[in-house]
Amino acid sequence: MNESSNTKKSLILQAARQIGVQKWTPAEIDQLRRRLIAEHGEAGKTGSEYIADVLEAAGLKLELTLQEEAEDQYEEEFEDLLHFKTLEDAEVSVMRLDELMRKFRSQGEHAAVERVLNVARLGKRRAEMISRNQKVEVPKRAEKEEIANWFRIWLENPDAFFDWLDLRKQSPEFQSKFPQAGLEE
Repeated sequence: MNESSNTKKSLILQAARQIGVQKWTPAEIDQLRRRLIAEHGEAGKTGSEYIADVLEAAGLKLELTLQEEAEDQYEEEFEDLLHFKTLEDAEVSVMRLDELMRKFRSQGEHAAVERVLNVARLGKRRAEMISRNQKVEVPKRAEKEEIANWFRIWLENPDAFFDWLDLRKQSPEFQSKFPQAGLEE
């Protein structure tokens, strides 16, 4: 890309050179974002994440926040945590979330613990959304409603969740509602 052309990337890199910091913090990236708007108006409008991507691609150093460091450091641990096509998949997802939360808590990784909780909240919201979708078949909606409750109960009381789940799966109501789930144990 020809940097003399007036592209958004070139505007960002020009402004970055003018500011001239060694390490880009979120505050400095925001300062750069405001400077672009002040100097270039509408043509300078862009998001902080895009600016950070451009700076990083240009080889400039970025200082990450604690949350971003936790996300980068444990990215592979968080991948594919929310697969819950079936009740069994959901149980595995909650088990993995629980294992990660306990591991990070024991290591004092507070940002990573918060990320686990946020992933669980996202899982709960996704299951709730599917459970209310009238285009989804009734049995699948009931399953997603059950899964949303699992996430909710785990978020409220992770220490009691697996004992509760064992009892829940043995209940006549659960067994009649989800005969396909059976009692695999």
